[in-house]
Amino acid sequence: MQVKLIDPSAFTPPYDRSLAAALASQGADVELITSDFTYGPVPEPQGYEVSLDFYRRLTPRARRLSKAVHHLPEMRKLRRQLDAAPDPMVAHYQWLTMPQIDHRLISRRRPRVMTAHYILPPGPTRKQVSGARKVFGAMDAVIAHSRLGAGRLVEEVGLSEDRVRVIPHGAFDYLTRLPEEKPLPPELEAPPEAPVILFFGLLRPYKGIGVLIRAAEQLAEAPGEATPELWIVGNPRMDLTELMERSERLNVKVRWLPRFIEDPEIPAIMRRADVLVLPYLDGEQSGVLYTGIAFGKAMVVSDVGGIGEVARDHGLARTVEPGNTEQLGAALSGLVIGDNAVEARRELEEKCRAAAEGPFAWEGIARQTIDLYEELLA
Repeated sequence: MQVKLIDPSAFTPPYDRSLAAALASQGADVELITSDFTYGPVPEPQGYEVSLDFYRRLTPRARRLSKAVHHLPEMRKLRRQLDAAPDPMVAHYQWLTMPQIDHRLISRRRPRVMTAHYILPPGPTRKQVSGARKVFGAMDAVIAHSRLGAGRLVEEVGLSEDRVRVIPHGAFDYLTRLPEEKPLPPELEAPPEAPVILFFGLLRPYKGIGVLIRAAEQLAEAPGEATPELWIVGNPRMDLTELMERSERLNVKVRWLPRFIEDPEIPAIMRRADVLVLPYLDGEQSGVLYTGIAFGKAMVVSDVGGIGEVARDHGLARTVEPGNTEQLGAALSGLVIGDNAVEARRELEEKCRAAAEGPFAWEGIARQTIDLYEELLA
C-alpha cells in the first residue's frame, strides 16, 4: 500500500514524521510530501521517503513574500502526480496551506483522508463553517484526535458520522532518545531546589500567557520552602513587552527564553521542569501536551478542545477553566508548594508514562490508521 502524507508548508513536522515512521514500521510504503522546515532541524526519516516538492530553493524571506505565487502551480503538479500513481494508494492530507483554494486542487484519486489538526474557532462565523465544510467535505474520511473534535466535525461542520474517525495523537517520544542533546541554556540555570513551572511552545495570544502571569501571583513563598520559578520558553508571535514588565513585579522569579527552541535543546528543558502548564484560551490539540506525556511531566492544562478530554480520560493532568486565574494558581500551587506537592506530581507523572506506552504509542496509532486506509480502499 502506498501512502502519501501531504503537508505543503511543513506546519507540523514532528507529527508528520512520527506518523510516517510508524506507518512504515507497519509495512506501508510511505512518502511525506512537504517543504523545508525553515526554523531548524527535523527528525530524520526512518523507513519512509521525504519529497520536498514545495517552495524549493526559496529563502525564508522569499518564501514569505512569494509563497502564493509558487503554491498554486505546485499543488497542480502534485495533483497530476497523485492522479498517475499506481494502485493501491491513499492520499492523506495533514494540512492545506490555502484551504479556500486547495480543496479544488486536490487529487481526484480516492480515497482521500485528512487529519483535522484544527477544526473551527470558538463561535465560528458562517463563512468559517462553510470553508471548513468545503475542505473536510472533499475527503472520504476525516481523522479527529478527540471525541470532542469528532463531534464538532459532525455537528458544526456537517459531516456524516461514518466519515469521521477518532485516532489519538501520539506522544513525541522521539525527543526522549535523540542521538545528541544540548545542555540547559544559561538563561535557564536555576537553583536545584527551586520547583520549576514551564510554559513551552509558540508564544501566541490564545496561549493564555497573561492569565498564567496573573495566576503566578498566587505562588507565594511558603516558610522553609524554595521559591518556585516560572519559565516561559518559545518562539514569540506576539509583543511581549507588557507581559515581561508585569512579570518583573511578581513574587516569583520569571525566566524568559523568547526564541525558537531546536529539538536537541528540548530534553534538558523538559527534564528540569517540575510542572508543565498549558493555560490555553482555545485549541483542539497541542504538540506540547504530547511532548509532556512523552517526558512523563506533571501538567496543568486548560479544559479546551481535545486537550481537556485527554487530561480527564487518562488522569494525566489537572484541568482548569480557560481564563480562570484563581483555578490556575491553585492548581499550580498544589503541585509545587506544600508537603503533598511531590506526591501529587509523582501520581500525574506515572499516569503520563502509562499513557505514552499505551493509547498514545505510535505503533497502535499506525495500526488504527492503516485499518482505516484498508477499509476505504475496500
